[in-house]
This record gives sequence, C-alpha cells and structure tokens, in this order.
Amino acid sequence: MAKILFVLTGASYWTLADGTRHATGYWAEEFAAPYGELTGNGHEVVVASPGGVVPHVDSMSLRPAMAGSAEIALQLEEIILSAEELRRPLILADVRLEDYDAVYYPGGHGPMEDLWQDADSGRLLTAALASGKPLAIVCHAPVAIMATRKRGVSPFSGYRMTAYTNDEEDAVGLRAQARWTAEDELVKMGVDYSRGEIWKPYTVRDRNLFTGQNPASAGPLAREFMKELG
Repeated sequence: MAKILFVLTGASYWTLADGTRHATGYWAEEFAAPYGELTGNGHEVVVASPGGVVPHVDSMSLRPAMAGSAEIALQLEEIILSAEELRRPLILADVRLEDYDAVYYPGGHGPMEDLWQDADSGRLLTAALASGKPLAIVCHAPVAIMATRKRGVSPFSGYRMTAYTNDEEDAVGLRAQARWTAEDELVKMGVDYSRGEIWKPYTVRDRNLFTGQNPASAGPLAREFMKELG
C-alpha cells in the first residue's frame, strides 16, 4: 500500500486587506474526505505542516449548514478526531519526498496566510511535480504554488489547473475583503485555469498534477489520484 504525505496549513487565521484577522485553518471536508478514502483502502497518511504546528480546523467547516447536514458534519468531526496523524505532524522542512508515494494539499483559507509564501512547501511542490508522483491540491491550497516562483517564473506555469473561484469567494462574502484571490493569482502565474459551477465537484488532471476547485471536489480528487497508487 502507498504512503501519502498530507501538507496542511499551520495558520489559524487569514489576514484580510484591512489588517484584521479572519479565523480559519484547514477545511474539514478537504482533509476528512480524502483521509477516509485513502485509509479506508489501506493506504498510510502522514501529516506535515510549517514548523510542525498542529493543524487547526476551520470551525465554520463543521457547521451543518456548511458541511451539508448535521449527519455529515458529525461524520467529518469523527474522522478528524480519529486521525492521530493530525496530533503529531512532521515539520515540513524535514520532509523527504522520496519517503512518499504521493503528496496532497487540502485547502481552507489557511494556505492564503502561510503556504503561499512558504519556501519549504515551494521546494516540495517543485520536486513533487518533477518526480512524476501524484500531486493533488484542492480549493485554496493551489495558492501554495506561488512559493515555487524563481525570478517570477514557476514550473507550474502552463499546467491545466483549477482552484477556488472568485464567484465562490463572493458567495461567502470574503472576496471584497481579500488582499488577493486564488483565481486571480493563478491566472497571473500563467497556469491554464478552468472552473466548473460553484460548489459543485470539479477536478482537473494534467500529467501527475491533480487539482480540485472546492470542498466538494476533495473526495472525487482523492478517488482520482488513488487510481495511480496501485
């Protein structure tokens, strides 16, 4: 069975354009759905974060209205509580790509605070893309590729990708308060950005890179890249 590295944000807030802090972290479904799919099929998951910080779940993502129902919210919470890997994350700077068969980045607004400019994450992403191993990134987490730029150029430029849309940011009332958005920054970087309907599952594969648009895309994304794990 395969060993998959989950790289999670270490942030518990997102700094908005006016300097205020919006409470956040990782989005529950984006961790729990792939974690459940992978471990349920016998694969091993290891968690890493910047500085080895214990990842903070965005409490909003566990509200029944956001999760889809009270039953789904409870299921997500149970998976998170059972995932011991979340309580003992590795320090991202110490991670060696050769120890893993695939890499996965869940989103939430947290990556907009730390991973977009994390050099250790940038090096890992660059190496993972070049390795041919499955690399999956969902929702806001694609902003982490911003840290792969050298002299303004990223190896992800030209790749077909998706990420959380401006329309979805509008729908939750945060686009007007943001310093920048995932969609805008990916387009500026020269990726071949595409999108589906808001809140509906939408995934894109380009070579070994798998991306998903939003929380609903996390489960389908996991099932897609899991086919490459054998």
